[in-house]
Amino acid sequence: MVKKKNIQVRTKQPSTCRATTPVSQIAESEALDPLKESTHHRAPAAPLELQTTDEIPQGFPDRVYLLAAAIFQNNHLQKPAAHRLVNYGKQRGLPLPEVKDEEMRRAAYELAFNTLKYQDLLEDIMIDSCLHLPPSIPDDEMSLAAVVLYDLQDRKFMPRRHHQGQTEEIIAEARSIENYLTGCSTKLAASLARCRIKHNVLSIHCILPRSVRIKQGRSNCLPHYAWVNTMKSSLDEVQAVLKSSGFSQVKSAAHLEGQSFCRDPHCGDLLVFPAGLKPRLNSTNLLTDHKLTIQDKFCSLGPNLVCSVLPARGDVLMVGHFSGLTVAHTASLVAWKHTTQQNSNNQSTVYVCVSGTEARRQEIQQVVTTMGCKNVKLMPGVFQSLDRAEKTLQRVRVILLTPRCSMSAVSDPVQFILQENGGV
Repeated sequence: MVKKKNIQVRTKQPSTCRATTPVSQIAESEALDPLKESTHHRAPAAPLELQTTDEIPQGFPDRVYLLAAAIFQNNHLQKPAAHRLVNYGKQRGLPLPEVKDEEMRRAAYELAFNTLKYQDLLEDIMIDSCLHLPPSIPDDEMSLAAVVLYDLQDRKFMPRRHHQGQTEEIIAEARSIENYLTGCSTKLAASLARCRIKHNVLSIHCILPRSVRIKQGRSNCLPHYAWVNTMKSSLDEVQAVLKSSGFSQVKSAAHLEGQSFCRDPHCGDLLVFPAGLKPRLNSTNLLTDHKLTIQDKFCSLGPNLVCSVLPARGDVLMVGHFSGLTVAHTASLVAWKHTTQQNSNNQSTVYVCVSGTEARRQEIQQVVTTMGCKNVKLMPGVFQSLDRAEKTLQRVRVILLTPRCSMSAVSDPVQFILQENGGV
């Protein structure tokens, strides 16, 4: 097992997309380093696009590649047989390898998501280098080859860096594919360079549609929203801890700058922080102690609305697609309302219809228990199967129905999938 990890989730993006030097000059100057951007004639950066860094990624543990490959295999675009040159086998709906480490899971989903975005380009590289032809790589291992190839070009075809004294789990399947691709790195780099020349771009990021690039850049500029868990703390206590840790409170999100925060104008228990402050928030222990929880604002609107219309003596029924965090947030708000109304003798209960597998129910129960919510009761089964005459439901006054999210407006789908279970 990995005792110490240095996993970095990255989304590398260029400052400009179109090459301003002749194609022949690009071929001569960048053939040996196909991902190096030209420093001449560089256009100003677009406001919503990220800047590149000179840091070369170090690669991931073997288990990250396996999980990313399974995700890619289940979700890759299946082209018509007449236009399909790269085959990924016939298996779909593969069970995902169990990875409990949060950093490793995030890295795997990010790697799979990037591989899906660049599937066409990666297949062009495989075809140009004849990597898709037998007996190079079997079809059932081609998904693993795709995610390793994306990571390999992301670290400029440099070998994976292993830290001295670090014990890593070795998975033969992943090491075999990685070693094979590393041995072909010169040929693969040349194929990537030819693809870039073909599209006349300085970075593979520029091959993506502009709308995708803008959304991807925007996701890294969005502020962090975090709700206060009244089961473990209070709004005043959390604000005091933040101020004692060097945070300054401002009037509105328009004034957020540096190490600051503000109250959200729509949700009373919600605090807003500038983008990129999560590592600083971790140092306050508010997140690790579950006194403060980062979650997208759209997930907080439903629970806050429920709390605003819930009568003094009434329970809540949650139905649909939601995460354990949303259940805990609803329970926290309901308990907070009774505290502010000095009505602790008539605590409301949050009933939750949990359809699906037993693992799903256990997952929600674990989150609820971790957050300290004692006013939640899980009810197995679908909403249609509930008996209206059941005694426990007689005090239900509000039903929170959460439909499945299309994710069409989600700027960071990886975060949504990991935190909100993809809306399932």
